[in-house]
Amino acid sequence: MATLTGKQLAQDIRLKIQELKKVCEGVDESTASRAPEGRWSPKEILSHLRGPEGPGHLPILQAFLEQDTPRVDLEPENPFFSEERARMTFAQLLSEVEKEYDRISSFASGLSGQQLDRKAHIPMLKESPLGEYPTLEGLIGGLGGYHVQFHIDHMREILQALGARAK
Repeated sequence: MATLTGKQLAQDIRLKIQELKKVCEGVDESTASRAPEGRWSPKEILSHLRGPEGPGHLPILQAFLEQDTPRVDLEPENPFFSEERARMTFAQLLSEVEKEYDRISSFASGLSGQQLDRKAHIPMLKESPLGEYPTLEGLIGGLGGYHVQFHIDHMREILQALGARAK
């Protein structure tokens, strides 16, 4: 049974994105394109949060409503850093992330408890707290809460390693 409403999930996502924006304030293009050895650059982190080129994360979430227990394969290590995204400024990428999570928030805010209780089969999450058959509520909360927070912390760590002041 859904414990959070779609509107609560949407609000939580918006708050996380505001926190991300604060961490990204004042990052210059030179810093945004650099990365410590073997790590992602700030631009790659934002590109990853934006998700797959084109439709982003929404088709994964919509699949919960369109199919009974759809199988979903996630790409956790993919920064989705295309040439097009490489040409974008850090501010443009941040704006793209904000738009993506606004779409997810809008989607979430209109969902009923019954819709939020729908499940998908996501083998990659088997060992995670969400489990192999997460609810839509769990995946939206995980994507908009845990995942964004993980990369906010990731961004702070990378900016610190690059000698930039992380907020």
